[in-house]
Amino acid sequence: MVGMWRLGLGRWVNAWPEVFGRIMVIRHVGRKTKLLRLTPVNFTFYQGEVYCTAGFGSGSDWYRNITQDPVVEVWLPDGWWIGIIDDVSDRPDRIDRLRQVLIASGIVAPIFGIYPATATDDELQALTGEYRLLRVRLVEPRTGSGGPGDLAWLWPAATMLLLLFFAFRRRRRRVPEGVDVSQIDDGS
Repeated sequence: MVGMWRLGLGRWVNAWPEVFGRIMVIRHVGRKTKLLRLTPVNFTFYQGEVYCTAGFGSGSDWYRNITQDPVVEVWLPDGWWIGIIDDVSDRPDRIDRLRQVLIASGIVAPIFGIYPATATDDELQALTGEYRLLRVRLVEPRTGSGGPGDLAWLWPAATMLLLLFFAFRRRRRRVPEGVDVSQIDDGS
């Protein structure tokens, strides 16, 4: 998924959200290594804010990383942002917001046996009690190198190589003039 974003296909990844979900990439700093990490997560816009969930709870490495350093980069289908992530799992409206994130996950939630569109609040709470609900406050837009699409240059390079390959391959297969094709041994 991260590779698709790096190739500049983030909008394509989000082209059919009802099935494949709405996916963003969070770029965060490892709490032990201090290396940059990229994590794709499902998200939704809810009342003008961005929400996502740590579906494996507080034990998720990326969740533990953002609790140490909540300033992240967020790759959304329509832009690249500096953001600050807050754990809002204790909000009284947690289930409503979490439901929207899970609906936005497409087929992912049902694969894990969660049907957010039809589950009652109590059922959803029982199924997602360990999930962490996270709000991403978008602070500042980003531009420049090192973000989504940083490997998009591979597309024209790969296209050129393929064109050259097919051009030379076609050229090699041509039979010189004056050669009797019926006398060429084709190896059979």
